[in-house]
Amino acid sequence: LDGVKEVASSASEGSGRIDVEALVGANVQKLADDVRNAVDRIRTFPDDAEQPEVRISSWSREVLELIIYGPVDTAALHEMAELARDQLLQNPNITLVEVEGIPPLEIAVEITPENLRRYGLTLDDVARRLGSDSIERPGGGLKTTSGEILIRVTERRDWGSQFARMPIITTADGSQVLLGDIATIRDAFADTDRWTHFNAHPAVTLEVYRVGDQTPTQVAKAVLDELPALQADLPDGVRITIHNNSADVYADRVRLLAENGLLGLALVLVLLGLFLEARLAFWVMMSIPISFFASFLFLPAADVTINMMSLFAYIIVIGMVVDNGIVVGENIYRYAQQGMPVMKAAIAGTREVAMPVTFCILTNYVSFVPIYFIPGTMGRAF
Repeated sequence: LDGVKEVASSASEGSGRIDVEALVGANVQKLADDVRNAVDRIRTFPDDAEQPEVRISSWSREVLELIIYGPVDTAALHEMAELARDQLLQNPNITLVEVEGIPPLEIAVEITPENLRRYGLTLDDVARRLGSDSIERPGGGLKTTSGEILIRVTERRDWGSQFARMPIITTADGSQVLLGDIATIRDAFADTDRWTHFNAHPAVTLEVYRVGDQTPTQVAKAVLDELPALQADLPDGVRITIHNNSADVYADRVRLLAENGLLGLALVLVLLGLFLEARLAFWVMMSIPISFFASFLFLPAADVTINMMSLFAYIIVIGMVVDNGIVVGENIYRYAQQGMPVMKAAIAGTREVAMPVTFCILTNYVSFVPIYFIPGTMGRAF
């Protein structure tokens, strides 16, 4: 297929996965359609195989976790989590919510040896009947004047009550023995050695993600708006709380940048005002916010947003901006002390140190700019 850079496949019991990496600049949507068409042409899949899924990997990051916990059983927690998930997804600012911390669902069918002997059955007989009567498989195609219609048998059963109505034995007179007549059927959870507890109570986790251009603060605010309604729908004794809120980390990063910026402004204004001149100290201080605000003009062109990484970059460069502002300001003050008019001192002092200050910045720039050209998702992170 055109536009493919690399294909990696992995197989495990019950499933297989193929990752197709696109070339830089390739039309990902067209490539996904080509892959889907290629997979649809395969006719050698096992009869019992599920329909292959082809999807474009989307960039999503977890924003926070909602934990529902209380003195109730796993089934009740799972039902509450699904209801809460549906309610959250109704908010336009919440796109992706996953339920975690619950064992996989399973349908348990228990038949006593007495019932097997009574009807002359074995467990293998029942298992084969379950497999043959709960299927979802392609049935070929039907060509018509308006195109080909794909035929598919959809007799898959997803709940215990559906299996209970499955006929196991049909007698000569047409009467039937249903699975529910000879077996105990219940919707249950797989027996695993993993479980979730919170505050000494059974718990289930709702992981809320941000997708695309959504911001952590936007998603977190939407969840906080829904939290009172979610708590009101829960029974007595069951609580819901927020855990691992990355929006708090984002807010801390913004707060750190603001504190560093204000501290730099104060130090520049006080120290330069004491040792040089108040007016000069003021304009050197103003160079810090002016430089930062000016950088916002270039962020959209570089496809950069205000995020955890760009905030960290601002924290790094704030020291460089303060240093260079002090160097320029001190040189201007030197010319002013020599009797030069203020405007001429500003021009002469800036010109004299413009070259070393520029090269001071460029040495840092040259050190890091090669990383900019690393392609792919990791390239964006670097």
